[in-house]
Amino acid sequence: MTHLQPGTAAPDFTLPDQSGNPVSLADLRGRKAIVYFYPQALTVACKQQACDFRDRLPDLSQHGYAVVGISRDPIERLAQAHELDALTFPLLSDEDLAVHRAWGTFGEKNSYGRVVLGVRRSTFVLDEQGVITHAFYNTKAKGHLEMLDKRLAFSD
Repeated sequence: MTHLQPGTAAPDFTLPDQSGNPVSLADLRGRKAIVYFYPQALTVACKQQACDFRDRLPDLSQHGYAVVGISRDPIERLAQAHELDALTFPLLSDEDLAVHRAWGTFGEKNSYGRVVLGVRRSTFVLDEQGVITHAFYNTKAKGHLEMLDKRLAFSD
């Protein structure tokens, strides 16, 4: 399974957002970005992670970061989650998993003691040119933003 490493260019993508509008990695060039992959919108853990990003977006923006969430959910489910959770960043739909596979976020994972195929919750931090500076695979939803704070030295 592919594991993207810091120092490599992030694989390009163009995916529809929660409104059906195309969003490309190229759209993020010129600013730093946090691209996170999550298993399923409207679930407790994924909602917590999305709301944590929403709540921290002003601080992340102040540090020059854009945030994008990607899942295999259909646009309609993303639209529902986006509205319900009052999210202020785009959620992108990768129903065919092509982007997940390119980024190494879909494959075998351990789920409650069983090996299953699925989305591995993962987060990538990109510089202004789209080069990966940090790659975090198999992250937890709870405490995720605190971990990013420590790794990216956001805390004053």
